Amino acid sequence: MELSAKDASDAFSSAITDILKRGAAAEIPDEVLQNVMTAAVKAYAAKIEKTEVEFSPIDNRLVNATEAVVSACALIRAVDLNMFDVALWFNRPSHTR
Repeated sequence: MELSAKDASDAFSSAITDILKRGAAAEIPDEVLQNVMTAAVKAYAAKIEKTEVEFSPIDNRLVNATEAVVSACALIRAVDLNMFDVALWFNRPSHTR
């Protein structure tokens, strides 16, 4: 039986929520987060490019500003962008829901 994207998301989310509640974030292997983040970023970008409609990639009731900025900065560094590059992309027109 093939696992749906929703089922996989729910299972991962539940496992990570439990780990974070225990204060055990350091136990999550780097490769696991890299795989999940890579898949999520690629899926998000592909959907935005296909639909030309931007939506929030996170539930902002569950992610605080520090978590968002730490993650955004890591993504920016990972693909070797600078703030000038980011400013160009940030100001590009988008269609939001």
